[in-house]
Amino acid sequence: MLVPATKWEKLADHIREQIRSGALKPGDQLPSTAQLKAEHNVGDGVIRYAMHALRTEGLVESTHGVGVFVAEQK
Repeated sequence: MLVPATKWEKLADHIREQIRSGALKPGDQLPSTAQLKAEHNVGDGVIRYAMHALRTEGLVESTHGVGVFVAEQK
């Protein structure tokens, strides 16, 4: 039986697809945490988990106090 995706997995999938489709290009800044929370109706924890997963995959890079950006793909 297929287990439904968690909220953070759905958010990470959404951003992954935007990167793959070219809607978000290397160097582009992702929306702020506040924007993502409002757009996807999720809390801080969901955003943190999703960003952690995307960073681990090398899809995004974060600069403290500046934001999260699409990483150059190798």
